Amino acid sequence: MATALADNLDGAPPAAQPQQRVRRSPLWWPVVALPAAVAVAYVVVTRRLTGDLEYVLGALRTGEKAGYSPSEIFTHRPYFYRWFIAVLDKLAFGSTMVREALMGAAGALLAAAAAYALYVALLRHLTGREAALTAGAIGLALTLAPRNDFLQPEWAAVVLTVLAVAAGVGPAKPWSAALLAALPLALAVMMKYSTAASAAIGVLFVYAVDRGRAVRLALVAVPGAVALFALSVLAGSHEWQWTEDMPQLNQSAIGRTGIHPRFILERSVDFLADRAVESPVLLLLPGALLLVLCRVRGRRRRTELILVAVTIGFGAQAVVAVQGNWFMYHGAQMPVIAAAMWGLAVGGARRSPPWFFGAVSLLYGALPVLYADLPRGFQRPCVLWAAGLVALLAAGLDAWLEARARLAAGRTARPRVARGLWPAVLAALAGVVCLAASSWPGSPHLVQYGKVLMTNTGYLKSLEASEEAADRIRAELPADTPVLYLAFGDAAYFVDHPAQCRYPIATFLQRTRFIADVTELKSFQENADCVDHDPAPYAVLDRGWFRPGKVDPALARRISAVYDCPTLKESGDAQLVLCPRRNGT
Repeated sequence: MATALADNLDGAPPAAQPQQRVRRSPLWWPVVALPAAVAVAYVVVTRRLTGDLEYVLGALRTGEKAGYSPSEIFTHRPYFYRWFIAVLDKLAFGSTMVREALMGAAGALLAAAAAYALYVALLRHLTGREAALTAGAIGLALTLAPRNDFLQPEWAAVVLTVLAVAAGVGPAKPWSAALLAALPLALAVMMKYSTAASAAIGVLFVYAVDRGRAVRLALVAVPGAVALFALSVLAGSHEWQWTEDMPQLNQSAIGRTGIHPRFILERSVDFLADRAVESPVLLLLPGALLLVLCRVRGRRRRTELILVAVTIGFGAQAVVAVQGNWFMYHGAQMPVIAAAMWGLAVGGARRSPPWFFGAVSLLYGALPVLYADLPRGFQRPCVLWAAGLVALLAAGLDAWLEARARLAAGRTARPRVARGLWPAVLAALAGVVCLAASSWPGSPHLVQYGKVLMTNTGYLKSLEASEEAADRIRAELPADTPVLYLAFGDAAYFVDHPAQCRYPIATFLQRTRFIADVTELKSFQENADCVDHDPAPYAVLDRGWFRPGKVDPALARRISAVYDCPTLKESGDAQLVLCPRRNGT
């Protein structure tokens, strides 16, 4: 919001400020749109879904075949997110790869719609170039999101938050805008509850443009979220129970481990580096913020915006630390925030584009592949932090050159947007390359403590192995026979036989391997009853995920009494095995 933030020189509202009109060319947009469209098409076709999405889809599909609706199926995800994924799944058809590509296309359309709505809304506050680069960068960050982020609750919450921001700053009447934005913002909270952090960040972005609109939005959205939660409790017979029980499944949450500031700080440093490997646009965030703040007039306004930025950064990381698992997708909002700031920084350039910062943006499009090829000894968080410092120094150099140009033109000269078509086109192309960085075959799929554990190519090979194991199990099963899944969601996803109860994936049972007191939960007791109350003819056991010798002993005895699972000697190297029901049970 560089114009809204930086050019308000005489106290008039942003919409009243004179804006520079730049001559448009009908030929510029294909130069940027074509590479972006190619990247999106490539990602939609080749990305495939991550294991967490397979878990949700496997539970929803096998639970539906057992006669349960998404309202009544446990998936470790809240009510509204279950329905969101269920609706997307209903739009798909064909083979597994075709269905996944169609779901990816639907997600890309949702992201594009949110970005376009934001573009239209930002035109009231920004120049056309700023609005296009900001909204376009956000749309591509969502569409080309790493596999671990795409369609996750955090990703869906960001899409809804972008829509809410567009509705919050677009309409002329503040109360109408607040009412229009309240529903998507409340739905963003409902995606996972912890996604309230994304909704709060959206309110802060609105605050940066108009304080009054942000206050109105918060006043309307908070009771809206409460009303939606009440609706989910009324519509799902187990929703309140699962809301209470789900947090007890996380042995790493701060509620169980307590607050250890040193560990949180050190782990956050590593997490942010890991996150930047998958999404190098995050490395550009400090530099982009510097460029934007250097254009802000007035010490008080600059201080206010710095506090807003710090609050956003703290909130984005705090929600990761609170959950305690340090999964990459818990920070799915971070690359989108960085993309928004990048668009504001580059689109709002005065007198000349930030050439050094743009060059770094382009180079970092290759960073994930180059980093994955580094020797293991050089894959360290400090390397990523050094790369972020390079981007910050490049932005600082551009800011210094801009300040010199301003002084040369005269202190009283009004800032103007840099003219010229091709500088803006080149900047947009650099953004496309950087935002597509996580999509290359050699880019990291999984990073931990700076080490690349798996690339995109490796993940696709692991999917082939999962499908082959499921094909082997499915070949041994009679058609449409119900199954008890003592396995993670990818087994249910690929085996695709009906479940027997509302707990298609034995999540509560498996967690007793790590947390003994899970057995006290009502949801555990219901899940355990799936084993021996009207048992399915077969169980599918994943020895790597569900180890009968490690779970609650009483539960292990119940499983052994009903199902005859092959021994390690009988199954050989196979992790996924089929267990027939014992005679007489």
